[in-house]
Amino acid sequence: MDDLDETPPTAVLRDPAHRVSPRARRMWALEAVLGELVVLAGQVVWWFLDDGGRTTHWVVFAVWLAAAVAYTAVMPVWRYRVHRWESTEHAIYTQSGWLTQERRIAPLSRVQTVDLQRGPLERLFRLATVTVTTASAAGPLEISGLDLPVAQRLVEGLTAAAVLDEGDAT
Repeated sequence: MDDLDETPPTAVLRDPAHRVSPRARRMWALEAVLGELVVLAGQVVWWFLDDGGRTTHWVVFAVWLAAAVAYTAVMPVWRYRVHRWESTEHAIYTQSGWLTQERRIAPLSRVQTVDLQRGPLERLFRLATVTVTTASAAGPLEISGLDLPVAQRLVEGLTAAAVLDEGDAT
């Protein structure tokens, strides 16, 4: 058999096995509401600074309100259905996004750093984000919305696996 006929085993791009925490939906909804309140504040300022008629303000407000309610209702559910992750002995798999979706695989031999972050909303919902930096021009892999104990175990496991791997992460 010719050497070209034997292909080395490769990682398969597939749906990762684990979903993020169900609490991530509430966190994403709250993030959406907070962003929408900033837009609402801008509309209030516009209301007081504009000397013209109020019809335009009411139309803009009605359109904004419909879009804000739809976004807050749909986005967290959709993101939760898409966001997945998995760590195996050879690679870390992620899938994220909602309008634009991305699947990525990073071999553990390419892992350079593993970070755990918790912003104010993540702390409120007892969640965390794990960021895996690799020797890739595509940037780090990020898994947001993980239960804190799950995130801590993932960070420990990835760190241990990366240390044990004999690759040079380049």
